[in-house]
Amino acid sequence: MKSAVETLNPTRVRLTVEVPFEELKDSLDAAYKKINQQVTVKGFRKGKIPARVIDQRFGRGAVLEEAVNDALPKFYTEAVNEGELNVLGQPEVDITELKDGELLAFTAEVDIRPVLEIPDYSGIEVEVDAVTVSDEDIDKSVEQLRERFASTSPVERAAQDGDVLTLDLEAKVDGEVLPDGVAQGVSYTIGSGELLDGIDEAVKGLEAGGSATFTSELKGGSAQGKEAEVKVDVTAVAARELPALDDDFAQLASEFDTLDELKADSAKRLEQMKKYDQATQAQEKVLDELLKLVEVPLPEKLLADEIQTRKHNLEHHQLGQMGLDLAKYLEIQGKSEEEFDAETKEQAEKGIKTQFILDELVNKEKLNVSQEELTEHLMRRAQSSGMSPDQFAQAVVEGGQVPMLVGEVARGKALAVVVEAATVKDSNGELIELDDEEEAEETAESVVAAAEGTDEAKAEEKTGA
Repeated sequence: MKSAVETLNPTRVRLTVEVPFEELKDSLDAAYKKINQQVTVKGFRKGKIPARVIDQRFGRGAVLEEAVNDALPKFYTEAVNEGELNVLGQPEVDITELKDGELLAFTAEVDIRPVLEIPDYSGIEVEVDAVTVSDEDIDKSVEQLRERFASTSPVERAAQDGDVLTLDLEAKVDGEVLPDGVAQGVSYTIGSGELLDGIDEAVKGLEAGGSATFTSELKGGSAQGKEAEVKVDVTAVAARELPALDDDFAQLASEFDTLDELKADSAKRLEQMKKYDQATQAQEKVLDELLKLVEVPLPEKLLADEIQTRKHNLEHHQLGQMGLDLAKYLEIQGKSEEEFDAETKEQAEKGIKTQFILDELVNKEKLNVSQEELTEHLMRRAQSSGMSPDQFAQAVVEGGQVPMLVGEVARGKALAVVVEAATVKDSNGELIELDDEEEAEETAESVVAAAEGTDEAKAEEKTGA
């Protein structure tokens, strides 16, 4: 077999392959054997029909077509390996010559990963937010905990902000009660925004036994998006009572004996959260700077496929779970379809560039992924997908997605290497060191996944969940 590679552009090549006919012998034998099992000829036992009879009865052309279809993938793969090509997607194959007994010639056009030059990235400098925990932050955290331990007690007065009501609801569209428009015994806290728009104004001032009617756009159900007339009956009004902020509350809500100890622990946890956010911000900014340093030509088909995948995931996974369609989502976001398409294209370009550059860095820095690192990553991905680790691992193996997970871990490690070499300062001018190597790599994995669009919906699609 002879092959040659012609570069059409930085991301696409044409392979020209010539195969001497004798190299088709195994595929020809396989073709005769396959046809033998599929046909019957009077006077011959099934599977024992001579080749010359098959040629006479069914045509040599049918045999050659079967043999070529069998042989092409093998010769294409040999040509790819011979040319040391890193191909993307499926090739467009064209048989240019087929001379029985002499020669098979074909061309194959296919996208390839571009050859990238990674410059020195040690000069990257970024600024992140300083970690500060204010008294206001601590008070807010403690107040949220206090809200969780609130109690309610029935009151005989008009409903007001913060009260917990028990409601019966009935929704009508065009004067007809909807099949799924009746609900009874619904618990609702005024001001929570958890039900329909306009309900707070309707129920405030009502006592138990009171009723009101208002119009609102339905957020879900059979008449989602339509204006409905909603009748609400208040069957009970209860006031929320917050526990006093004292040592007794600290003992009730935590393992601490005093309120001061609880506040000190809240301050510590808030600082850890803000440090994690700071590390994430550093990873994101360093990645953005790295992307600016490298010129990355993008394969057109790969980009088009990635844009389509992102749209599909948004419409059929994320929005579907929220009961929205794309038109409604764009209306809520205040975006036109053109703006959405431009934004999706920009995100897809960033995702592909991120993968190409970090994969190149994995090779350049000779980064490896251990079994322990892969297992830990699998556990995190399983948690985000809502599957058990065993279920997720089985789905990954059955879907042939182990290399995908290895790549995700490796790219996270590559970004962590770049961040370590970069200069990261906070808004106070203080130098920031991301000391915990394992945590830095884990954070980097999340940042890379966000850039590449490897979200939960995509994970579900790839694992068949």
